[in-house]
Amino acid sequence: MKFTRLGNSGLTISQLCLGCMTYGDKSAGWHGDWLLDEDESRPFFRQALEAGINFFDTANGYAGGTSEEITGKLLKEMAYRDEIVVATKAFIPWRRAPNTGGLSRKSLMQAIDDSLMRLGMDYVDLFQIHRWDDETPIEETMEALHDIVKSGKARYIGASSMYAWQFAKAQETARANGWTRFISMQNQLNLLYREEEREMIPLCADQGVGLIPWSPLARGRLARPLGETTVRSETDGVGKRLYKEGDEADAAIINALGQLAEARGDKMASLGLAWHYTKGVAAPIIGASKPHHIDDAVAALDIELSDEEITKLEAPYRPKMPSGLAMPLAPLDQVSVKEKGG
Repeated sequence: MKFTRLGNSGLTISQLCLGCMTYGDKSAGWHGDWLLDEDESRPFFRQALEAGINFFDTANGYAGGTSEEITGKLLKEMAYRDEIVVATKAFIPWRRAPNTGGLSRKSLMQAIDDSLMRLGMDYVDLFQIHRWDDETPIEETMEALHDIVKSGKARYIGASSMYAWQFAKAQETARANGWTRFISMQNQLNLLYREEEREMIPLCADQGVGLIPWSPLARGRLARPLGETTVRSETDGVGKRLYKEGDEADAAIINALGQLAEARGDKMASLGLAWHYTKGVAAPIIGASKPHHIDDAVAALDIELSDEEITKLEAPYRPKMPSGLAMPLAPLDQVSVKEKGG
């Protein structure tokens, strides 16, 4: 395994992060039939740790919080807490009621406590805002995050998909007030979606913010030949919104990746991940539901793409409308009423 520092911080992370959205209770989440329960998840945590991965990412909204429960339980079984880096996120509402989501002080303070309870941990290493909250002043959000760090419940803070101007505003708000700044940006980046190269990636490079992109293989589309499907690809509504079927440029990129994989004798997934390191990425966040997924990801660390190979992979790309930046809060229901004794 290869390691790096996350942004300008002193935090050491493996150059692969295991994304834990795949692991959770099927009955509790919104992901569908591709979720793996605790027993099904256990081999993947073991395999990741044995491969040298020390970085694990989850969120309070994954599988109704059960992703955090599984992640915390299995890491406690298998790893020393001081050696691993655990990241989680807040923003997604946990109920359809006032104050149960978003980035207000009240919501963030509740979210971190709930996440720590589910993880069975005293702190998380990286506490991230899952999306931008138009309803809350950024000053309120950044001060609350600063207080969470100062309380010891999080060591560092990070952000996820938003516009570059929003990220710059948040960072400047923190700087101007002497509050904790973000050390990482978890944005959407892959060979099929490169819009972040326009502003966000240059901004992060200039400011020393580490890149830990989600969906580095376009939800599996860059890991298999065009036309092949999986249970997840058939049931993943989010993926279908992000990557449109029949896009000619996407098809050309997938075919080019497949041709390069055949010529080099490498896996498509390994090459698709290796491309990220040419963009200054610290650690792409990989999903794993089959043993070879982690093997293919680890193999990417030893691949060096030539300028000619990069050009062939990138040439078919056509600009897209920004996607994955907004995650609207659900309409509110009436205030929940506890059952007697609940």
